Order: sequence, then C-alpha cells, then structure tokens
Amino acid sequence: MKGVFIMLVRNYVGGVVFSGDKVLLLKNEKGEWVLPRRVMQDGEIPNVVAVKKIEEGSGIVAEIVCTAGQTNYEFSCVTRQKPFCNKITWYIMKSLNENVSEAGKKGNKLQQISFVKVDKAMDIIASNQDRSLVNLSFKKYRELGQPHG
Repeated sequence: MKGVFIMLVRNYVGGVVFSGDKVLLLKNEKGEWVLPRRVMQDGEIPNVVAVKKIEEGSGIVAEIVCTAGQTNYEFSCVTRQKPFCNKITWYIMKSLNENVSEAGKKGNKLQQISFVKVDKAMDIIASNQDRSLVNLSFKKYRELGQPHG
C-alpha cells in the first residue's frame, strides 16, 4: 500500500542515578553527555535491567527509589530506510557507592563516566529531554527525603 510505513519500536530502560546532589552521566561515542540506558530484550524485567545496566556499565551499585516516567523519540535511519521510535522507561535511583569502576569505564565504548553536580549537568547534557528528566527527577528525589549535597 502506498503511503504506509512500518515504524520499528525499540524499548529501553534507563536510570537517573543520584548521589547526594550529583547525577551519574556517561559520555557516549559521539562525545555527548547522556543518562545511562539500555535496550530491553524480550522477556526482560525493566527494573531488574535498569539496576543491572548501571552496575555493569559503571560499577555503581544503585537502588530504585521510584519510577521517573517514560520518554519517547523518533528518528529515521538512513541506512535502513525506516523510521524508529525509542521508548525509554526511566527510574530514579540512589547510588550506594560513588566509585566508578575501571571495568565500567572501558565498557560500551564510553569515554567517561562520572557523577556531576546537578546544576553543572544541566549545562552539559546533550538532550533537552534528558535535562528535563534530570531536573524533575532531582526535585522528586529530594521530595522523597533522599539526602542531598
């Protein structure tokens, strides 16, 4: 049928991980500061994957405080000539340690992993959507009585 296209939907899970007044950020292969996230495989449980992704990718042991919500973004892939929609379920998380492991620094082609003060993070995070998510999540994190700076 003309005009009909198939959008490929990928489900992701991510964490907005706080340690006091700092948030965990990753510098991706493009040199952009982003929040940690990972694509979900069929049958995986989102909250379990979120905690596991954070620990495997950074060495940070974290626990989920609450759900932050979902974000979506669409884009077209030139090589595959198809539109994609990435749906991300986010969790607000509290770090139980702040020591980023060497294994985490070498994983997934990430150039840098670190905790950054929330106000500085707002200046360096690449995506408007991620900045809004950090801002709203930090407010909720503090409202729930989590320690800060």
